[in-house]
Amino acid sequence: MSAVANIGVVGLAVMGSNLARNLASREGNTVAVYNRTYARTQELLEEHPEAGFVASTTIDDFVASLAKPRTAIIMVQAGKGTDAVIEQLRERFEPGDIIVDGGNANFHDTIEREARIAPSGIHFVGTGISGGEEGALDGPSIMPGGTAESYETLGPILASIAAVAEGEPCVTHVGTDGAGHFVKMIHNGIEYADMELIGEAYDLLRRVGGLEPAGIADVFTAWNDGPLQSYLIEITAEVLRHTDAKTGKPFIDIVVDEAGSKGTGVWTVQNSLDLGVPVGGVAEAVFARAVSGKRAQRDAVRGLGLARPTATAAPEGFVDDVAKALYASKVVAYAQGFDAIIAGAEKYGWNIDKGAVAKIWRGGCIIRAQFLNVLADAYAANPNLATLLEAPYFAQAIADGQEAWRRVVVTATQAGVPIPGFSAALSYFDSLSAERLPAALVQGQRDFFGAHTYRRVDTPGPFHTLWSGDRSEIQTA
Repeated sequence: MSAVANIGVVGLAVMGSNLARNLASREGNTVAVYNRTYARTQELLEEHPEAGFVASTTIDDFVASLAKPRTAIIMVQAGKGTDAVIEQLRERFEPGDIIVDGGNANFHDTIEREARIAPSGIHFVGTGISGGEEGALDGPSIMPGGTAESYETLGPILASIAAVAEGEPCVTHVGTDGAGHFVKMIHNGIEYADMELIGEAYDLLRRVGGLEPAGIADVFTAWNDGPLQSYLIEITAEVLRHTDAKTGKPFIDIVVDEAGSKGTGVWTVQNSLDLGVPVGGVAEAVFARAVSGKRAQRDAVRGLGLARPTATAAPEGFVDDVAKALYASKVVAYAQGFDAIIAGAEKYGWNIDKGAVAKIWRGGCIIRAQFLNVLADAYAANPNLATLLEAPYFAQAIADGQEAWRRVVVTATQAGVPIPGFSAALSYFDSLSAERLPAALVQGQRDFFGAHTYRRVDTPGPFHTLWSGDRSEIQTA
């Protein structure tokens, strides 16, 4: 087979097929395609003859169809399927060729794979791709890792298919080895938090505000014309406005209230714990989904017959208060996410441009929002922010919304409406802004039962009190 394609795609399920179609629609790209089951390849060829795909029935023919440096994007299920394809390509590729994993891989796996493949001279590029099926076809946000050398070849190809925000393609070389998949993981964690906060806002407007789904849809549509503008706010209005054809009821009322997940939110929490970074917004979003699926426990507690609070009429200005609380909580979620990116970059030796990450999230991805322009500007003005919350714009937003935020949390608690996201975000802010924290007492407890020592505010330490003795203090170092 003639080597005519400058890019290839392995794995032609919906995401892979849409990505291949996107690539083929861009000037300068000739796309080779391969799927383990040829019937899927044949279906794609028949449905989209205009794409001019170079199709292969075997992996050998696929490799032969690629011009050097050969570049192939793997779009198969993460795990063993990905490893199998990587090995097939590694056996056939030559030094300088590029293997791209575009799936939702765990970044630890990406680091291991890159280290294993690098000695062969073949480039392995773990690449986060966000935007779902629609984004893959029309333009996703793309987060490639790998070597700078591989990006010289791969970068223009990815830029040709990425979403465009304010004239800029939503792709950047994030960093080496697993950096791309790490940043994609954090993106998904922030997505969990954002969705949970929006869900809580809906619940408040309905259960306290007394609005019906269609009316809440109107509120979200109005919010989408202001600082809260985002893809998630936009689609939330669409979901709330939709009516079930079978029953005539609001669609939201015929959906079982149990939310699942695919694991990236859990990864974000687990890895942030390892990094020592508090990401309470993401954690509460993950736990909220877990609680929703605990049907037996939910039924048992409701079966106790305990009196539930009776929601009073919504306070004056409640809708506006919820909007401000949502925005403030969203700022906290992003601040925590970028704290995790900073810590991950430090631990794994990645030089991640935080402003560039914010910019590529402005289009194509699930969390795309007007908010990200301001975030990018904040890091451009001061790349060394200790926390996003100290950036002047966001500090002012918190100041302007703080009273409303507190009113919403109090009102929700009194009405018995669960708001783990809103309340965790407010507690995080209060923890950062408090002059003293009860951690001093925790250190005293730890020293009492485990001799873990403590530091004093007035003298360099550490110290230990002889709690089981005369309770005198000794310096331990």
